[in-house]
Amino acid sequence: MSDPHMQSPVNPLPPVIVALFLALIGVEAIFTIGAQSGIGGPQAIGWRNNAIQTYGFNADIFDWMWDNHRYPAEHLMRFITYPFVSGSFTQALFGGVMVLALGKFVGDVFSQWATLLLFVVSSFVGAVVYGFVAGDQPWLLGPFPGVYGLIGGFTYLMWLKLGQMGAPQARAFSLIGLLLGIQLLFGLLFGGSRDWLADLSGFASGFTLSFVLAPGGWQKIRAMMRHE
Repeated sequence: MSDPHMQSPVNPLPPVIVALFLALIGVEAIFTIGAQSGIGGPQAIGWRNNAIQTYGFNADIFDWMWDNHRYPAEHLMRFITYPFVSGSFTQALFGGVMVLALGKFVGDVFSQWATLLLFVVSSFVGAVVYGFVAGDQPWLLGPFPGVYGLIGGFTYLMWLKLGQMGAPQARAFSLIGLLLGIQLLFGLLFGGSRDWLADLSGFASGFTLSFVLAPGGWQKIRAMMRHE
């Protein structure tokens, strides 16, 4: 097994990333196949809407919880279930592909649990921020705040690498700048929601968390605190 000629030329994906991808695509496959093939009967057409109502994040419900200081479990779960309920096949597909691409890069450096935590916490923070700014578009669906959390982890790793090379570390933020620029352009041309604020919050969470979740990150922070 140690023979280099017997090894695969492609490094395997981290298991946690495979699991996230399968969850995203699996749920979407149920909606799509059910709606197009008639499996499940006439009610299959409404599976996506039912899932959105039950598992999607809704800013109006968030406001109700915040105002009344009541946090039922069936609504709290929305903070971590909404990434797996996409509004369309295209959203799920693009989100899944980005999870694979970015998760491969981050998951090869971060531990499995740290990679998962990066995705989950970024999704949670993105939902909280969206809950305060959603306005008249209360629904937040799909994996992109969590994906942007992975982008935050990717940016952190690039930031470290550029620093070690003595190159300008601001270049590490090129990807997030490009993506946000595209979102802004599409918003200006076609109109859009405030999802980008959830995405940006997810990115900020992912980048910040990486200082702790990256290998040796917590030890570095403790060393800096002791030095001060």
